[in-house]
Amino acid sequence: MKLADAVGRNSLVLGLVALAVTLALAGTQLLTREQIAAQRRAAEARAYNEILPPARYDNVLLDDFRLVDDRDLLGLQQPRKALVARLGGAAQAVIVPATAPDGYGGAIELIVGINADGTVAGVRVVAHKETPGLGDKIDARKSRWIDAFAGRSLADPAPAQWAVQKDGGVFDQFTGATITPRAVTAAVKRTLQYFEANREALLAPAATGSEARHE
Repeated sequence: MKLADAVGRNSLVLGLVALAVTLALAGTQLLTREQIAAQRRAAEARAYNEILPPARYDNVLLDDFRLVDDRDLLGLQQPRKALVARLGGAAQAVIVPATAPDGYGGAIELIVGINADGTVAGVRVVAHKETPGLGDKIDARKSRWIDAFAGRSLADPAPAQWAVQKDGGVFDQFTGATITPRAVTAAVKRTLQYFEANREALLAPAATGSEARHE
């Protein structure tokens, strides 16, 4: 009986230890996920004014949005907000979230500002896992490479040239890191294609009482 009691106590202790470790890991994962989400929201907030200076709109940008839910062109895994900038009630531009799923280190999260005429107002990467010193040059804090998209459209350059130079396109790649700029360039092109296909819905007058949703 004593041996059985000892085995029982040991089993109970091991079970409690395993439970404590599981709870600790779950708590750490939850905390990390929340921190990552908060960091991305902060990065997006900083990027809005870089893409669209406040003088370009007089509405409350964060309150005027469309919910977009597109996996094919935008690469989104869940609905996200596309923010509409208006001046005097007229839509000036929209900031569209997108994901490049094929970065070297994994998915690259970005936002693409697109003017009402279909030209790029600006692009910012808000989350990535690319290699420091190589692929992280997509980050505006590391280099100004991302600014090369400003002013571009589906007509400039021609569709076949919406690629990095190594693939016959007009956009620079990084020495030793072609995969990252290739992924971002393709994602920006797809976002422009999404805008072109959904321009009317994205730039429609503000919804009354609730946000609009577009898939």
